[in-house]
Amino acid sequence: MELGLAIEGRRGRIRYCDSAAKAVENAQFVQENVPEKIEIKHALFREIEPRLLAEAIVCSSASGLMVSEMQGGWDNPSRFILGHPFNPPHLIPLVELLANDRTDEDVLVLAEAFYRQVGKVTIRVQREVPGHVTNRLQAALWREAIHLVESGVASVEDVDKAVWAGPGLRWAAMGPHMLFHLGAGAGGMEEFCNRYTPSFHRWWDDLGQTRLDQDLARKLADGIDQEASGQSVEDMSRNRDALISALLRASSPYRTEDDQARKG
Repeated sequence: MELGLAIEGRRGRIRYCDSAAKAVENAQFVQENVPEKIEIKHALFREIEPRLLAEAIVCSSASGLMVSEMQGGWDNPSRFILGHPFNPPHLIPLVELLANDRTDEDVLVLAEAFYRQVGKVTIRVQREVPGHVTNRLQAALWREAIHLVESGVASVEDVDKAVWAGPGLRWAAMGPHMLFHLGAGAGGMEEFCNRYTPSFHRWWDDLGQTRLDQDLARKLADGIDQEASGQSVEDMSRNRDALISALLRASSPYRTEDDQARKG
C-alpha cells in the first residue's frame, strides 16, 4: 500500500493516508521525497497532479535528478520545483531551490518563505547542473579524501579527523569564500588570491582523479570499521545528531534573522 502523510493545522497534527493522491488534497505545499528514480517520480506526479489545488507548490527532494527531467511527469509543471534538504533533514537547515523557465514566477519566492518559516536556510541554484551545488562540493571533497586514502597519504580515520578538527569547524561558521577573505586580513579576497594563487594552482594540479570500484569500496569500509571502534550505526547516528544539535544551539545567538535572509 502506498502511504501518504499530511500535516494539518498549527499544531502539526499528522494524518496518514492510503495513497499519495489523498495526502495532497487541499495541500498548499507538498514536499516530495520518494526514491530517486525518474520512473517513480513520474508515476507519483501523474497520480497527484489531478488532485492538487491550482496554487499548490510541489518541491522535490531529488539529490541528482534534474528539474527538467522530472518535469516530464507533469502535464503542467509550473508549480513544481526542486526543494532539496540534506541528511539528517530534521537538523540540517539547508534547502536547495531550483526553478526554470517553465516555473511560475511566484513559486520560488513562496517556497523560500515557507522553508524559512519552518526554520530552514535556502539557496537558489541559478543554473541546472548534476548534483546542484552542495552535493558537487561534497563530491569534490570526498574525491580527494578517497584519493588520499587510496594513495597511502593518510588513513580513513585521519582524513575524517582532518576535516572535523580542522576546516570543518570553520565551515560550520562561514563558507570558503568568506573564510579566505577574512584570512588575508584587511586586504581581503584580492590579497588572499595574490598571496596564495601559486600554492592553490600547485595543489589543484596534484589532486586525484579516482574512480570507485569494489576493491576501493572495501578499503574504505575497512577504514570505517577501524574508525567506528565497534560502535553501532545507531549509536554513531545518535552521536552525530547530538553534535549537530549542540553546534546549532551554540551558533544560534550569532545567526540573526538578517543573516538567514541573506543566506536565502
